[in-house]
Amino acid sequence: MVMIKSEHVYSRLRTKVLLLLVAIQFVGNSSLQYNPAITTASAQCGIENTAFKSGEFLYYDLYFNWKFIWVKVGTASMSTQLTNYEGQPAYKSSLITRGNNKLDKFFVMRDTLLSYCTEDLSPLYYRKGAEEGKRYYVDELWYSYPNGNCHLKQHRLTHRGKHEWRESEYQDCIYDMMSIFLRARNFDASNYKKGDIIPMPISDARKLSNSWLKFRGKENFKIDGTDEKYRCLVFSFIEREDGKNHELIRFYITDDQNHIPVRLDMFLSFGSAKAFLKNYKGVRSEMTSRIED
Repeated sequence: MVMIKSEHVYSRLRTKVLLLLVAIQFVGNSSLQYNPAITTASAQCGIENTAFKSGEFLYYDLYFNWKFIWVKVGTASMSTQLTNYEGQPAYKSSLITRGNNKLDKFFVMRDTLLSYCTEDLSPLYYRKGAEEGKRYYVDELWYSYPNGNCHLKQHRLTHRGKHEWRESEYQDCIYDMMSIFLRARNFDASNYKKGDIIPMPISDARKLSNSWLKFRGKENFKIDGTDEKYRCLVFSFIEREDGKNHELIRFYITDDQNHIPVRLDMFLSFGSAKAFLKNYKGVRSEMTSRIED
């Protein structure tokens, strides 16, 4: 019974870890090769990128509060490179989370997320491969923009090996857990007021989430074990489920042009989890939010 409960706990922790880093997802095998013709993404889905450049790498340590003790349970890393997708320039972003030996004793966590976006950050393709304990599944999204709408071709390979396909089309722009992270880093927060709400329409291979960000103001934050202190913008990621609003994550991003998440707090029904920036390289702009003593 203890092992079953632990697997459930870490499965939910894994999901929140992926959400926070973004902070602050037909029939027949031939369908797996589906690649829609690339069309010019609707201008309303793009945003000017001023936050990052090709070659940026971010590294995080993940912690879980276990019986009042903070235990390191794994790491996460994210990279962004300018490459090519179906004949056009595109940003390729990858997020990898890995549990450590302590976590592996209870629950295996091996997740890899991949995203391609145009240079103005309109999403083109998304893939998530997730290993949860003894289960492995894959989510995929292909984006196209017919008549100014956002069309999704959605595929899930379940842990039982079943292929599930569906299509959805929206008048508004829709994002996944990776593309929304890149987009959110380019928000201009200079005019934000405490309590402001920013919609975050995120889809995976199954459904669209009713979620948003809430701006909580500014705070200073010192990274534990280092001398680095930053001025930060603080946001909450909120999801509406079963008729109630739930704050899932509170995250702190640098109050400068880079908007890098340096701290993320997860509020879970069974405990608390945190992620802290460990290292970074290849950032686009000077880290002017850093506070010098």
